[in-house]
Amino acid sequence: MYPSGNLVIFVNIEDIFAELEEILAKHDVYLCVSYDTDLMALEDLTGFVRAWNDFVRTHPGLRIEIRTKCGRTDLWDRLVPNENVIFSFTLSPEWIRKECEHGTAALRERIRCAAKAIETGFPVRLCFDPIIYCPDWQRQYDAMLDQVAGQIDMSQVWDVSVGSFRISQDYMKKLRRSQRDSAVVQFPFVNDGGVYHYPDRLMNEMEQHVVDRIREWIPEEKIFRWKE
Repeated sequence: MYPSGNLVIFVNIEDIFAELEEILAKHDVYLCVSYDTDLMALEDLTGFVRAWNDFVRTHPGLRIEIRTKCGRTDLWDRLVPNENVIFSFTLSPEWIRKECEHGTAALRERIRCAAKAIETGFPVRLCFDPIIYCPDWQRQYDAMLDQVAGQIDMSQVWDVSVGSFRISQDYMKKLRRSQRDSAVVQFPFVNDGGVYHYPDRLMNEMEQHVVDRIREWIPEEKIFRWKE
């Protein structure tokens, strides 16, 4: 997101809370607070996960989503479960993780972290998003889904989201300049209104396959497929 290779942290969380209180005085709010970063991975440095959790406890009109690729399980003993704080885990096949998500927790670690969160009483969303194409994508995603269902009590999952890889044309230009040898980045995507995504046939095939597999464990009303 930024030209620097260094971590960028916005430390004015009090300003964010103050603005939110103004908005909450008018209407309820659903907010994704960890969409462009991974607050759980940085918790020892920032303490923002605990701060958000505490803030939500005193503002019942607010529900937040904290998305992560983290595998740490120690945080659950430090936080008080709240149904308005949803922890959302991005889950990818291990091959995809090694190729595209460098430095992130292994799939088995993310699964263990999500399972521990559920056991402790936290709402957990499972995100099979972005689905990324590879030559044996069906085998890769089937194996991942079987692993997830074998280690997580799927009946206790809050809900599930499914979506394939898509990215704005501005970010794609940067990626293609910096990752000239990446098969994932250099794929012949379709540019639809400034957003790159897989051709419709491939996109629908991958997303529908994952949805159909998830329906083996999760009611359809809890499965949300990304739509623009």
